Amino acid sequence: MEHIRNNILGLIVPALVLVITLLPQTDSWTTPPALNPFNKTPEVREGVVPGYVETSDGRMVTGVVYMTRGKLLKIEDREIKRQRLIPLSVVEQIRCDVKREWMEKEWRFKEKANDEKYFTGRSYPVRVYEHTVTLKDGRKITGALSGILYVKKESSNATESGTRNSDTMPERFLLHKRDKGKFGEDLKFLTYTKLVKLGHNTLKEIQPRH
Repeated sequence: MEHIRNNILGLIVPALVLVITLLPQTDSWTTPPALNPFNKTPEVREGVVPGYVETSDGRMVTGVVYMTRGKLLKIEDREIKRQRLIPLSVVEQIRCDVKREWMEKEWRFKEKANDEKYFTGRSYPVRVYEHTVTLKDGRKITGALSGILYVKKESSNATESGTRNSDTMPERFLLHKRDKGKFGEDLKFLTYTKLVKLGHNTLKEIQPRH
């Protein structure tokens, strides 16, 4: 009997070790379920949400907001020092703050074999941003963000049934960490996506502003 018992234990122990090894490992920086892109691949039709985008020059574009099919927002979470992938469907607001801005001068070497440089007289605007993403559950994530949003305006000929003009071309808005303008431009010409608000209540919120 002792021999049989040892044989059984010899089979059970390796099996338990194998099961524990195959279990998913977690740690303190694991992305919360709401941010896990592997739960379900987002589709453009699922990620279309009403809202508006406001740019730094005061322009506001309202309509339906979405990303390219299968794309997620990428943000370098400042707190945990790791990248998060966020589906647009869990986002309530994206706010952009300017961390630094300056006029970059153009310098050139006087000669190929000479380390001496000279200022060409030309300059261009440069700006560095930081974004704060607010999720629907109230959590906030701050860091360097990258992504492209599209806003499709509702057609003025929309019917009461809610149909929209499919021929309306969406407008593209870039979310990124660093931007630069052209030579000869000033910082005021370097506009950026200042605020994005998503959800059905956002359209009611901006009505008094028109």
